[in-house]
Amino acid sequence: MSSLRERRKIETRRLLQRQAIRLFQRDGYDATTMNAVAEAAGVAAMTVYRHFPTKEDLVTWGEHPPISLDALVNSPADDPLARRVGNALVEAATAATTADQRDLLLVRLQLMVDIPALRARHLDNQYATQDAIVTALWGDEPDPDQEFQTRAISGACLGATHIALVHWARTDGKQHLPTLVHEALAATFPADFT
Repeated sequence: MSSLRERRKIETRRLLQRQAIRLFQRDGYDATTMNAVAEAAGVAAMTVYRHFPTKEDLVTWGEHPPISLDALVNSPADDPLARRVGNALVEAATAATTADQRDLLLVRLQLMVDIPALRARHLDNQYATQDAIVTALWGDEPDPDQEFQTRAISGACLGATHIALVHWARTDGKQHLPTLVHEALAATFPADFT
């Protein structure tokens, strides 16, 4: 169970992010300043910067990671790697689209699709996710061949997931996101996701 301090930190981040998203939608991303976010949230500007060092962080931060590393690590080791990574991505999409998270995720993704600086940050996050996958599966010093294969497969899985996320955002979240992620993975790795 998380400590009171950790829970308060998450609550503050939620408040700041929701206020920022509201302002981005109303006034536009470029026109919204960190000071405006602080004022809307009723906190000092330093509080915003302490939790979100950049404006991009206000959009890209999410309570749920892009992949469930627990699901990945605990998946059967003899399953194909694409299935292991893909199922962990579907599980993360399921967690991120619960009733209280879905609408916020949709708006965040729509902003990421529309704003070049956010698209670049999303790409950075994909590289970080690949690093996390490699480390979760092979530790800090993986065999170079294992690392290459893992990065190739996880990159393809993340690419397919990205296509599903963009489609979901552009269609205003009309479809079930975990199903879209699964369908994109099945199109990429048909033998592993029939």
